[in-house]
Amino acid sequence: MASQQQSDAIKGAKVLMVGAGGIGCELLKTLALSGFQDIHIIDMDTIEVSNLNRQFLFRQSHVGQSKAKVARDAVLKFRPHISITAHHANIKSSEFDVDFFQKFDVVLNGLDNLDARRHVNRIRLAAGVPLVESGTTGFLGQVAVHVKDRTECYECYPKPAPKSYPVCTITSTPSKFVHCIVWAKDLLFAKLFGDKNQENDLNVRSSDGASSSEHTADIFERRNDEDIDCYGRRIYDHVFGYNIELALSNDETWKNRTRPKPIYSSDVLSDNQQNGNLDKNCSSSDLVLVSAMATLGLKNPQDVWNLAENSKVLLEAVKLFFLKRQKEIGSLTFDKDDQLAVEFVTAAANIRAASFGIPLHSLFEAKGIAGNIVHAVATTNAVVAGLIVIEAFKLLNEDLVNVRMTFCNEHPKRKMLLMPVEPFEPNETCFVCSKTPLTLEVNAPHTKFRDFIEKIVREKLGMSLPTVMQGNFLLYEDGDDLDEDERRNYEANLEKVLSKLPSPVTGGTSMLVGDLNQKLSCEINIKQREEFDEEKEPDGMVLIGWLQAPTDTENKASVQNGESTSGTGANQAMPSEIAEAKEAEVNAASKKRNFSELSNSSFSHPSSGKDKSSKNKEELRSISFENQDRPASASKIF
Repeated sequence: MASQQQSDAIKGAKVLMVGAGGIGCELLKTLALSGFQDIHIIDMDTIEVSNLNRQFLFRQSHVGQSKAKVARDAVLKFRPHISITAHHANIKSSEFDVDFFQKFDVVLNGLDNLDARRHVNRIRLAAGVPLVESGTTGFLGQVAVHVKDRTECYECYPKPAPKSYPVCTITSTPSKFVHCIVWAKDLLFAKLFGDKNQENDLNVRSSDGASSSEHTADIFERRNDEDIDCYGRRIYDHVFGYNIELALSNDETWKNRTRPKPIYSSDVLSDNQQNGNLDKNCSSSDLVLVSAMATLGLKNPQDVWNLAENSKVLLEAVKLFFLKRQKEIGSLTFDKDDQLAVEFVTAAANIRAASFGIPLHSLFEAKGIAGNIVHAVATTNAVVAGLIVIEAFKLLNEDLVNVRMTFCNEHPKRKMLLMPVEPFEPNETCFVCSKTPLTLEVNAPHTKFRDFIEKIVREKLGMSLPTVMQGNFLLYEDGDDLDEDERRNYEANLEKVLSKLPSPVTGGTSMLVGDLNQKLSCEINIKQREEFDEEKEPDGMVLIGWLQAPTDTENKASVQNGESTSGTGANQAMPSEIAEAKEAEVNAASKKRNFSELSNSSFSHPSSGKDKSSKNKEELRSISFENQDRPASASKIF
């Protein structure tokens, strides 16, 4: 039972909750029922039908409304006397700056993307506010506590890159169902219904034009007055029949592989076979009703369709896109919540899988793969939300000795469903929470400044509004307050190679890279390198100094994208990463110095003046790890 002092700490706490989705709904409910009385929620998303099976504060009537606002209203119905402030906004908005974060005693994350998590981590570090991070992936979950100068920050170790597949495997030699999904989603769907001006690796033109004039033009262009059924079958025969036969002509490719089987529509469907009954009066604006499954009478998304059924779904989907969604063709991108798009991709992937001898999958399974989804489990979300609140209790009562990072296990080896371990100390090579410079190996006379900005500063370092200085010279700045002359100058710099910039960047020099919005900067030392391995180092640049992975005794696991329901796919962590690392976490905990050595001194929010001026080297340097110096007693923490 909580003491009066602990109870007062909870009641008087001001909590910032970021994310009102699967974890967020459970977290808000648990906070309200646990005695918290001043809660702010930030979420930019609106409610979708697919959310309703696990985000229990929402109902069918709420679809299309703000998650943050609906969640607030739902909780106030059973806790009407507490204060809940809902912000339907992007956490990266300028209104949520360091001053805003400093108003709170603790930040609780229930996010589903890496970019937002990085941003929250950096702002809360500058504000000196502790963070409780969380994530779930199916039955797996994780809660971690990040306290400035006491534990590692969220970015102390780089997150694993998303899984990608070689183009040649996708287009020519698939061996897994995921290869077929990527082909159907990123190549076939994009070519048929997406931007016609975008490059596409799908083989759409024959190299054997002499044999058939039909294949000398773009096969995907619908001919004038061409019947939609004939058009669909022509596409089908080309990609699943003709293209496979073309691939089989290269005997060398199949010397050590199973040869695929060409499939033509006439092999599967009779020439006069009709597809489903299409309701001509169906509103094209109601995308829920535009479904190939519905018109064909296929009801269970967990059924595995046979080849004939997949063929019917594919042809029906093509017909529906052209008859009901004609205006969207040319601008469509795959969306896991677009039923017709999922049906098309499932059917196309299954037909291709049948050709290459790969087992077929249900629409339910295919949707999960196509949307990078590990289907959410409501119970896991609830457990993780409860763990977040427990860690928040400890932080608010300054009980840092007992804070823990906790993993939820799917197949516990030690009869432990929850596995708590002591937090790790800060990584001294982390460019976010330490002062250690980074090193960039690059061929300065050949590398464009634009590539450095996009691939290193934005992609790897996660800076959204970067500022780059070399010596006393400002080479680049991003922001809405730039005038036209400044923009032109910076655009001109982007097209130059590093060694030809107004202040040349060459081996032995260094750059100061910062993001004024995130109150973060780091120094990058340049090391000249002449050659790079195109396969292993495709960017032609290698960033050194930020440890890529911990040692075996410090193995780390991270569900970095939270509830894995986002179709963006960027930087998603797979469940196996947790499964492989969780036992190492327990071993590592016993080899670290005991967290109880940490003094129970309170952590206060440092003052941080918000200087709005820019284009100033002194300002950029002044925010370089401002208020992030390691305390003299840091060596005694662990």
